[in-house]
Amino acid sequence: MNLGQQLRSAVMRAIRVHQWGGPEVLKCETNVPVPKPGENQVLIKVHASGINPVDTYIRSGVYASKPELPYTPGSDAAGVVEAVGPNVTNFKKGDRVYSASCVSGAYAEYAVSDVVNAGHLGEKLSYSQGASLGVPYYTAYRALVKKAQIKPGETVLVHGASGAVGLASVQIARSQGLRVLGTAGTPEGLKLVSRNGASDVFNHREEGYAEKILAATGGKGPNVILEMLSNVNLQRDLEMVNFQGRIVVIGCRGTIEINPRLMMGKESQVMGMMLRASTPDEWRETTAFLEDGMVSGWLQPVVGKEYPLEDVAKAHDDIINNTGTLGKLVLKL
Repeated sequence: MNLGQQLRSAVMRAIRVHQWGGPEVLKCETNVPVPKPGENQVLIKVHASGINPVDTYIRSGVYASKPELPYTPGSDAAGVVEAVGPNVTNFKKGDRVYSASCVSGAYAEYAVSDVVNAGHLGEKLSYSQGASLGVPYYTAYRALVKKAQIKPGETVLVHGASGAVGLASVQIARSQGLRVLGTAGTPEGLKLVSRNGASDVFNHREEGYAEKILAATGGKGPNVILEMLSNVNLQRDLEMVNFQGRIVVIGCRGTIEINPRLMMGKESQVMGMMLRASTPDEWRETTAFLEDGMVSGWLQPVVGKEYPLEDVAKAHDDIINNTGTLGKLVLKL
């Protein structure tokens, strides 16, 4: 029996969603067929899968782009290459890898990824750290480098810096010579942000924290603001940002009224970003940057909590309903 026949006959454990809804629609099934890699794809034996807030939006049916039902959730995974497609030359069976966009779904024992969305994990990071690379670090790189076009010596404010995207942003900005200010909502979160390279931290649940940020910048405000909850903070960001500053909207859960006159007076910019809008060349550029970060040692994903595959519903509830995010939530397989 050749590899293709073996894969077609093999089954695996995987999370399946048959209807839109709450965390209870996430079902762990044991007879899901193992996917087969296409010409430019790799099959990964998954050791850890990353959980992202967007996974919950898709599952609930409110996200703009939805897969066909039934489907396996998740985009971020890390593990070992099990098989490669006929056109794949940069990966081989046995390589430690991660993926930022598993086309077959990452919440499974095996997952398929296009090679353009996969990278070499190396030996310095654990599989759980590898599963924390994808969406957080690729999002942070796109926001900082491709959108805000950061420059050494600038000051960046990272809202919600204790979450997975926030911590990735702190590490990347520091590696590029920026001064980093970060906010979090708990004492533990503030300590975590400081340990990852922020020079100043602020509790965004305290009255007057914006004034403290302005004071820390000599009254000028940050050059760049990364906004994870724009429906709450955007008006305040416009008031805080420096002259000709850039605000990158990464997350939003509703609407907000703003005063555009603030943008005129400061010649500031507000720009949105979506990771899936990245071109193949941008994916490859980010992968090369992150692989270099792993070798250099500054790239250190923070794993907040690990769950067994069967506890995925609990993980989905925790990532949305928490009192303070601390790193990435991960499924261990």
